[in-house]
Amino acid sequence: MKSRSHIARCAALGVHAACAAALLAPVPSSADGGTLVWARYDDIDSLDPHRATSTLSMQVWDQIYETLLSFDEAGNVQPHIAKSWSVSDDGLEYTLSLQNGVTCHDGTPFDGNDVKFTIDRAFHPDTASLTKTAWGPIESVSVPDPLTVKVKMASRFGAFIPFLADSFSSIVCDSDANMGDDFGSSVAVGAGPFKLVNWVKGDVVEMEKNASYRNFGRPVENMGAPHIDRLVVKTVPESQTRLAALRTGEVHVAEPPFDDIPAIKEKGDLNITVASNTGQNVFWEFTISRPPFNDIRARQAVAHATDAELAIDIIYGGLSEREWCPISRGVFGNDQDFCKQYGYEYNPDRARELLAELGYGPDNPLETTMYVWTGGNRHKLAEIFQNQLAQVGINAKIEIMDIGTMNARVRQQNETTDESTPGTFDMMTWGWYDPDILYALWHSPGAYAGYQTPELDAMLEKTRTTIDPDERLKAVQDVVKHLMENAVHVGLYTPGWEWVFATRPEVQGLKIGAFLHPHFHDVKLQ
Repeated sequence: MKSRSHIARCAALGVHAACAAALLAPVPSSADGGTLVWARYDDIDSLDPHRATSTLSMQVWDQIYETLLSFDEAGNVQPHIAKSWSVSDDGLEYTLSLQNGVTCHDGTPFDGNDVKFTIDRAFHPDTASLTKTAWGPIESVSVPDPLTVKVKMASRFGAFIPFLADSFSSIVCDSDANMGDDFGSSVAVGAGPFKLVNWVKGDVVEMEKNASYRNFGRPVENMGAPHIDRLVVKTVPESQTRLAALRTGEVHVAEPPFDDIPAIKEKGDLNITVASNTGQNVFWEFTISRPPFNDIRARQAVAHATDAELAIDIIYGGLSEREWCPISRGVFGNDQDFCKQYGYEYNPDRARELLAELGYGPDNPLETTMYVWTGGNRHKLAEIFQNQLAQVGINAKIEIMDIGTMNARVRQQNETTDESTPGTFDMMTWGWYDPDILYALWHSPGAYAGYQTPELDAMLEKTRTTIDPDERLKAVQDVVKHLMENAVHVGLYTPGWEWVFATRPEVQGLKIGAFLHPHFHDVKLQ
């Protein structure tokens, strides 16, 4: 690999094409040391875990930052940097005991002050986290001593402990406070297994191993520093380019072209790993602030016109499953039989009837736009859905964009009340480890300022403040029923999808943990 100074000069000069070629040069490999290059279809949105929501960003935060707790291989919460925790009898105060001797990448001690800094920052108006509601109704954070943190809640919050194992709760070292606007764009100081070296936006994130790293709870065998010296995450949008780079050894890990997966398996020159227990859910979401989707019949027409099972079978084969629920398989509250009672079976005749009630027909089709985000053969999936909708009288123009842009556009659409432009709908995705995702999406004001009602807000509050598992399940199911009966959140599929990893044979030890957390601690280049 080229040196850090070479990469910095490339970035300064803006010579990204030349840099890309240099970064993809073959790398000598050995059992210990070496550089692993991971090619992905798109870049991260930010190095700041409070400023992005994409899985691509999350997977890089996993390498740079630590979380207080960790998910085991089955998705259960276990100790990590917080070696233990306790909850007060009234359920309003959590006490977390931290591991001793952990250090941030800049050499400063990692302690309770870093935890307090992160949480305070997540709630401060100037730096508020995009997922601050996932922290819960935190009232105060105190640090009685460097290795103890107390978090006081204004009300009970059933999802707090699992949230502390997720990347959105990544602990930012308090020395980042001195970095100003550079933090998140060119600087990121954490305590994770890899240190940030450089980020050239749209091109590459380069990291080097944290030699002093100790693993307390990540689900890997290696309890020390990573075996590899460097981890490079490269943006390579074209799937065939990624595959070619894999075969030449320029890249070690990449998402392969979906259409080529059977041939890759048959040839046997690369290893294929399909992520399981992803926690991810892809669904139809609608602009409900104006016509046509402010009328439930238009939303139901889209739902009945969509043959999701056929579409995902054509595009993904066995890599994805039909999803009926607003929360994903493997997540508390997911019950396919329960959700299917309130779902919308493929029924194009019923879709036509609903459209006719609204005044649409063969000579007057419903005109709208479908937003789709890049990668994962979703453009092909969207084209199948577009054809299915056209058969019932819905003309849906497709617009494809990166996930960050799509999130912003969806919110903009929801906040627009001008009825002269038809409302849009989108193929949205969220990955989460707990049904509290429904609160983040649909409780006022909502992640995208979409559908909210006082009734739904009250139901969602109950899912958060109920701690008893049986009672919480009932509260979650009430929300699921409400969302589905109102055709607000129409499930399509649970990925597998593009979370397929092709690796070269010399890559040994890569693990994809629950909820799409990739672990490189055990990786060796043989």
